[in-house]
Amino acid sequence: MSEYDFNNERERKRFYGSASWLRLRQEVLKRDHNECIECAKEGKVTTREAAVLEIDHIQEIKDRPDLALDIDNLRTLCKYHHNVRHDRFDGRVQQEKVRRWDDEQW
Repeated sequence: MSEYDFNNERERKRFYGSASWLRLRQEVLKRDHNECIECAKEGKVTTREAAVLEIDHIQEIKDRPDLALDIDNLRTLCKYHHNVRHDRFDGRVQQEKVRRWDDEQW
């Protein structure tokens, strides 16, 4: 049983701010080469320079809290694919992350 109640927003925030999660998150990003694995399947390279990268629980933590910190239950997704996966897509097109001064021609 997990020490967190993942149905409680305050507890989820506490989990996602924990040292254990933040450390594991970095391990997953490193394992996945700091790329969205769904974009990679489509032949695109989407890194944190081009988009927001998030860590997805393959089996939801509300259903399987015992897998919350299992690296084999985690994968790197860009915000777009993470939203699609959780049916949070509201019709907006994924915005590429624009870095300051990228439009300048020197």
